[in-house]
Amino acid sequence: MSNHIHDTAVIADGVELGDGNVVGPYAVLLGPAVIGDHNWIGPHVTIGAPASDAAAPHPRVWEHGPAGDPELDGYGVAIGDGNRIREYASVHQGTWRTTRLGSEGYYLRGVHVAHDCVVGDGVVLGSNTVLGGHCEVWSEANLGLGVLAHQRARVGPGAMVGMGAVVLREVGPFAVSAGVPARFTGINTVGLTRAGLGEEEIATLRPYLLGERALPDGGVPAGVAARLTAWDSRTERGQR
Repeated sequence: MSNHIHDTAVIADGVELGDGNVVGPYAVLLGPAVIGDHNWIGPHVTIGAPASDAAAPHPRVWEHGPAGDPELDGYGVAIGDGNRIREYASVHQGTWRTTRLGSEGYYLRGVHVAHDCVVGDGVVLGSNTVLGGHCEVWSEANLGLGVLAHQRARVGPGAMVGMGAVVLREVGPFAVSAGVPARFTGINTVGLTRAGLGEEEIATLRPYLLGERALPDGGVPAGVAARLTAWDSRTERGQR
């Protein structure tokens, strides 16, 4: 299966493209970068530009490709399958780990994913959302229009962050947060329902989501329990 690449797009050396991708007018893809299958990459999207870090290298990779040394090239970008990355979005190289986007995400106009960020599967980032360096957004999270995430902030699985919010530290799993700074306002029951939980299962999980007790042993679908267990086992923010 072939890719559909507009004549004005720039695909530099060091970019590995899978199959069935659409790359729109004036998009710029720089290496090192690995991009999977069936992604829609819109006009003027930039993937793989150097990190916005004064200490990071700024090579002319569109001319000569990566040197093969991450200290000179950056630590790469990896993007999964089936994403829709809308116009003017940008994703930067990592400075100590690969900047990663999962699969089946929707990245609206003007989204910025900075260096060393890790974004899970099924994530929605609203227009003009900015993730500072080293942020983590876990699978199925939804960030509204114009959300700002401070460097090393984390948004848990299934969380929702309201438009214009500023995330300074962490938003917990399946939490709804809003405001400046973002504060907990409730539980994302819609997200839990979409994840396959019924009313009784949501009730079982509620004390954990409110921080009142540990994750229950049983009574929660295995897939959701695994995501929450992984969240509870997370390292310190931005740990190398």
